[in-house]
Amino acid sequence: MTVDGKALRMRRLSRTGDGKHLFVPLDHSVSDGPVSDRSGWDGLVRAIAGCGADALVLHKGRARTLEPATLGDCGLVVHLSASTAHAADTDAKVLVGDVDDALRLGADAVSVHVNVGSATESRQLADLGLVAGACQRWGIPLLAMIYPRGPRISDPRDVTLLSHAVNIAADLGADLVKTAVPADPARMAEVVESCPIPVLCAGGPPDARDPVPAAAALMAAGCAGLAVGRRIFTAENPAVTVARLAAVVHAADPGPLSESLAPLTTGVA
Repeated sequence: MTVDGKALRMRRLSRTGDGKHLFVPLDHSVSDGPVSDRSGWDGLVRAIAGCGADALVLHKGRARTLEPATLGDCGLVVHLSASTAHAADTDAKVLVGDVDDALRLGADAVSVHVNVGSATESRQLADLGLVAGACQRWGIPLLAMIYPRGPRISDPRDVTLLSHAVNIAADLGADLVKTAVPADPARMAEVVESCPIPVLCAGGPPDARDPVPAAAALMAAGCAGLAVGRRIFTAENPAVTVARLAAVVHAADPGPLSESLAPLTTGVA
């Protein structure tokens, strides 16, 4: 029997084996600044990994700081793109790592960010294609984080634009794609239906609303999972937030969970 390295790694990205994913990006320390102080970092990672996240998304240098046992059954996605909030063009993304870096770290996947409609769209698409080729050669899954975003985009949550974006990711070789949620979340089903690869929904900026009802609705719309960062690491209790979202993502029927888990919302952002 031939062992398919990419299939094995994809399996590790869904800890229950159901093909659904709760990814927790912690790459914001490059774009926006630290997500935790030094003393709290290990505790944050252990809480996220131990309470049901399927994978963490980290930059290569941050991944090197992890103790080998910290992740447990949680996967590792090494993010290869970067920009900062202080750039002249905040929609521009550049590659700051490669697949070889990720493999040396024991990563289960890599991710690349593309902003469709940005001034540097052509460079970002070329980078996505190059990374996809390397991923195919080495048998490592590729998550494309792709958004309609830039001076040519009037509505970044337009369903037609989101459907176009996720199909760009599929056509250029991604195995998974993360994108924004439409203004009407119920229409996420149209985006999912348009795309031949699994679609994950971005968590968006934190606010005071409970994230579970929206997560349940998105999973019921056919999404393959969620990629939630700031709503978790800024929560009063990240462990509880992760556990509740993981329960929704891996539920056979996520709809009723939006109500049954509501009593656990105290102190959760």
